[in-house]
Amino acid sequence: MVIEFLKCQVNPDLREHYLQVDAEVWTKALAKCPGFLGKEVWLNPEEASEVVLVIRWATKEDWKSISEELLRQTEQKFAQQIGSTYQIVSAEYQVYQKGVRSEG
Repeated sequence: MVIEFLKCQVNPDLREHYLQVDAEVWTKALAKCPGFLGKEVWLNPEEASEVVLVIRWATKEDWKSISEELLRQTEQKFAQQIGSTYQIVSAEYQVYQKGVRSEG
């Protein structure tokens, strides 16, 4: 399993709207992709502007096989609804296999 870990900075006043649009646009699009296992949203109780998206993929190949066109269209749709009220401040992943952990 591969974990895609995205840390975003969001305008705290627009966080609920951001979360709603993310679920309606990104989560729905990713859910149709082969190998998508699920997504969690973590909120930092100490910092209202921090949103962490934890996306689980069956394999790194599944995750990386998402077409550039799908990513572009989804980001365009998301940006139309949310504007420039956020930025991704870090993007990491981890691969978990029994007894083995590697980071990227």
